[in-house]
Amino acid sequence: MASGTILEPAATAPEWLASLDDAADVFFEATGTLIEIAGVTIVLIGAAFATLHFLKCVVQRQPFEQAFRAYRSNLGRGILLGLEFLIAGDIIGTVAVEPNPTNLLVLAGIVLIRTFLSYSIEVEITGRWPWRQRDETQGL
Repeated sequence: MASGTILEPAATAPEWLASLDDAADVFFEATGTLIEIAGVTIVLIGAAFATLHFLKCVVQRQPFEQAFRAYRSNLGRGILLGLEFLIAGDIIGTVAVEPNPTNLLVLAGIVLIRTFLSYSIEVEITGRWPWRQRDETQGL
């Protein structure tokens, strides 16, 4: 069999292709980590702003129940936005590492838990399921 024919089994990938693959892995892992850091930062900033707004309302002698309800809503919004970033970071990080069945199952579990948390927080903030808002605004 002649060298370089189509029927010859491929040897290992060229060195430049392997280094490109390694660079892509590092890039995606770093991107996933940065997005997760952004998610945590958003939660912390959201909590700080919600707390400052709550304290401002208390100092201005607004009714405590109204101030507390606004505090919970504002805090929940920050957590929801942060959760979205954390889910995105998990997806990128899991796919970047090695998308084997175990990693994908772990990712699916994380996404399910965080999605459940998102819906729970949404219900806490609005008092209704997210899909019910659309029905009520359309008069259904």
